Amino acid sequence: MEMSGLKFGTSGLRGLVVELDVGVCAAYTTAFLKHIAVLDGERSSGRLLVGYDLRASSPQIAMACIAAAKTFGMTIENCGPLPTPALALRAIALKAPAIMVTGSHIPADRNGLKFYRPDGEIDKADEAGILSFLGVERPPVEVPEHVEIVGHALEAYGARLDGLLGAGALQGWRIGVYQHSSVARDLLVDILTRAGAEVIALGRSDIFVPVDTEALRPEDIAFAEEASTMHRLDALVSTDGDADRPLIADENGHFLRGDTVGLITARFLGADAVVTPVTSNTATELCDMFKKVYRTKVGSPYVIEGMLSACNDDFQRVVGFEANGGVLLGSSLAISGGQLAALPTRDAILPILSVLGMAAKEDMTVSALRRTVPQRFTCSGRIEHVSTETSAPFLQRLLDVDQRRGFFAELGTILDCDNIDGIRVKLSNAEVIHYRASGNAPELRCYAEAASEQRSAQILQWGLRRAENLLRAKEIGHE
Repeated sequence: MEMSGLKFGTSGLRGLVVELDVGVCAAYTTAFLKHIAVLDGERSSGRLLVGYDLRASSPQIAMACIAAAKTFGMTIENCGPLPTPALALRAIALKAPAIMVTGSHIPADRNGLKFYRPDGEIDKADEAGILSFLGVERPPVEVPEHVEIVGHALEAYGARLDGLLGAGALQGWRIGVYQHSSVARDLLVDILTRAGAEVIALGRSDIFVPVDTEALRPEDIAFAEEASTMHRLDALVSTDGDADRPLIADENGHFLRGDTVGLITARFLGADAVVTPVTSNTATELCDMFKKVYRTKVGSPYVIEGMLSACNDDFQRVVGFEANGGVLLGSSLAISGGQLAALPTRDAILPILSVLGMAAKEDMTVSALRRTVPQRFTCSGRIEHVSTETSAPFLQRLLDVDQRRGFFAELGTILDCDNIDGIRVKLSNAEVIHYRASGNAPELRCYAEAASEQRSAQILQWGLRRAENLLRAKEIGHE
């Protein structure tokens, strides 16, 4: 079986839809269940939860996974179309494994599978375990035309979020929901309405729209600005396809960066420890609001690992977030007179409610709330067609103190450096430049941070040009 185009990245297995045929989906599902059986110490016939997003290929892929799981002897709970965090919440509550069929924000010709152990997201060791069972002989599967959808997962997720803000907390707010093809589009309207807001549903699409919260399309930016003016909105909110990454625009239609959203959410939730990848900007440390900030590699498995470390260090209110704005809750929190259960997977609606709730509580606009966060500006770029064999020596070279000093001399004096994920350098003027190899593609990525948007863009262009010149010199044999 040829599955070379499919690959585990920072968020599950991804590939072209044409590669995710019945046999391939059955192979990965069976391999996952065999791996789970090994973890459990025996091959048992338990329950498997399956959910999917709204892209056209997802229901068929979900049916293939269900068919393979039935052949394996599992009882199936088909959760239907729902946010990824809703499926995860249900799976953890039942202590059952789960598979979410989603390509998140990637184009409609691609899709993917996201696997959950009974205690949460799989990690890198689990990925290796799953791959070890691929190719092992397996029985043929018969794909059912229909499996009844059970709505318990979506109901429990909605109830959990309703408890975050009290009734009427958003009274007087006029909020637009950019629905497009988000699997949370109706749930968002319902939750915000129950919180007292006047909600205007906008931009609903029957065709999948690849909204990437970290790389917004020009049409998304224009849509937000026009909608905010036309409908006199206090905020515009949305998510990516599977609702694990938020999108929040202020009253002017200007989007908040994901790490700004994460920081405000952590503050709203009263976090004492925050866990975030090295690609989030340094406002998290500069705000001086948390007892400790843990930095990790890029990818939710690493954030989850960091949250476990924070809990082991006896922090009581542990919040994780990624630069895309997805928030992970590492510990259960007492909030609004109730309990918000831990959910160690990315969630989009939790940060949306937290940002709006914080603005309402402080009686300020979303743009004013954004200004309460230390103003740091970041941008990123990439050099394509750079293999690991090429990027590894480049990054290794920058580990040497003298080589690093010479490489960055034009930018200034190096204050600090870490190699958590690639090479991240902080200069004496607080500017940051960071190189890392992509986990999803043959690319070298560059990130820059400064006190202004213009300056961060200048650093980025310098960083890309400097790296490309060195990589090209190595290719032709010159230092």
